[in-house]
Amino acid sequence: SKQKLSGDLERLRSLYMDRGYINFNIDSTQVSLSPDRKDIYITVNITEGHKYTVKAVRLAGDLVLKSSQLFPLVRIRKGDIFSRKAASDTANAISDKLGDAGYAFANVNTIPDIDKKDRAVTLTFYVDPGKRTYVRRINFSGNVKTKDVVLRREMRQMESAPISTQKVKLSRSRLERLGFFSQVNVNTKPVPGTTDQVDVNYKVTERPSGSLMAGVGFSQTGGLLLNASVSQNNFLGTGNRVSVAFNNSSYNTLYSVDYMNPYYTINGVSRAFSGFYRKTNAAQANLANYTTDVGGGSVTFGIPVSEYNRVRFGLGGDRTTIRPGFFASTQVLDFIARNGGTYNTLNLTTGWIHDTRNRAIFPDRGVRRTLNLDLAIPGSTSKYYRLSFRDQRYIPLTRSITFSLTGDVAYGDTYLGSKEYPIFQNFFAGGIGSVRGYRDNTLGPLDSNGLPLGGRFRVGGSAELLFPPPFASHNQSVRLSLFVDMGNVYKDVSSFSVGRLRYSVGASLIWLTPFGALNFSFGMPLNASSINRKQPFQFTIGAPFTF
Repeated sequence: SKQKLSGDLERLRSLYMDRGYINFNIDSTQVSLSPDRKDIYITVNITEGHKYTVKAVRLAGDLVLKSSQLFPLVRIRKGDIFSRKAASDTANAISDKLGDAGYAFANVNTIPDIDKKDRAVTLTFYVDPGKRTYVRRINFSGNVKTKDVVLRREMRQMESAPISTQKVKLSRSRLERLGFFSQVNVNTKPVPGTTDQVDVNYKVTERPSGSLMAGVGFSQTGGLLLNASVSQNNFLGTGNRVSVAFNNSSYNTLYSVDYMNPYYTINGVSRAFSGFYRKTNAAQANLANYTTDVGGGSVTFGIPVSEYNRVRFGLGGDRTTIRPGFFASTQVLDFIARNGGTYNTLNLTTGWIHDTRNRAIFPDRGVRRTLNLDLAIPGSTSKYYRLSFRDQRYIPLTRSITFSLTGDVAYGDTYLGSKEYPIFQNFFAGGIGSVRGYRDNTLGPLDSNGLPLGGRFRVGGSAELLFPPPFASHNQSVRLSLFVDMGNVYKDVSSFSVGRLRYSVGASLIWLTPFGALNFSFGMPLNASSINRKQPFQFTIGAPFTF
């Protein structure tokens, strides 16, 4: 088509102009048919000209910012081969810098001075900043349920302040990270009758942020999941999170109440309360044969220390009763005989979160890094700690394809003379959320009955290509992935061996529905041993309980 031909010719022009041929020209284009009229011949006549280098780079015009602030933005230097793209990128970078300083309508023009004799070009970037622009109002639309204050407190661009393109974009990213909106768009409009004021308009599309549910779900580990819950991540449009839930499966019964106010103070300090009771039959979850009854609660505060970093501190308590099942293993029976069956624990929790993702749900760029410490403090039946680190990063490859890397490590041990780490605090691996293609929780040390016992040291990681499905490329609630997983659990750090890491490859689909997330995966173990339990096809409906 004529449109495609024009696009191809422009790409040809860019190819030459980015390689120094500043006088490149397309002289003519001829299109003809073959004698049998089955083929089309396109002849493009060009003049390449000579290759030019950069003789000098200058800044001119009204330099409202210091040259020392602008010259580092120049992408093309003296002696370089001339590149139209590098010159254009430089003009855009200078324009963005001026935009961050309040000059929203700045123009930067590239003026080449061609020296044909020396085959060199002097580039002058002429800066016209215009008037400094201020934000009159910040407006929100589309937030039918969510209150304006919930959006406004995420703003980094302030009203009556000079506009900053960087702060406007950052504010948009913060709205996306809330998880309340499937789409966030922003535009700036000049205020009629003024030359130095704009309104910033954010338009959001709300997504379901909670549910009132009584129903069933299913997972291959837990079997039939009965649940009744009131869950709202944006309670009454306030941004507070409230959840009252009952969940029951073949291995787990859970009652829980949770409340979190992300803005307990106007500075963004969060406060959360939780209370729960959980009864677990570990044997039904592919684990060693014992049951636990746990009841407890906690209060946690989160404190922002910078734009992308938070720390949290919490205090909680719980009471755990552990009982051996029928034909319990030697390890379980010996542990209970040595330590008793009841544990009272006072927990001090602390953590650090670094989050630069562009949104909370299906991000396509940024990093989320967490470091957590759970400490059973003196006064507890057993003094132990659990330390974990997780790093997730998202790298956009194209507009629709994202490369994701995840790594995590976790370790637990006793301190201050406590002799034995609680068996019910072991780490586990295998299944969705770990190494797919292996049955849930089955990797790692086994007990005397050949059942997974877990361990005090866990290593895991994955690499994924994430993309929307071809049949729903614009659907914000479905995503496919091709993955490589690796990981395992070890008795302790000294037992770690690279050769015992387990690997799998496969594909997965995640679909967010009003009834919870549907997660399907097909994973093929690459180096399973004879004692590993394979499960290539795995799925969960709703939120599965994990150890």
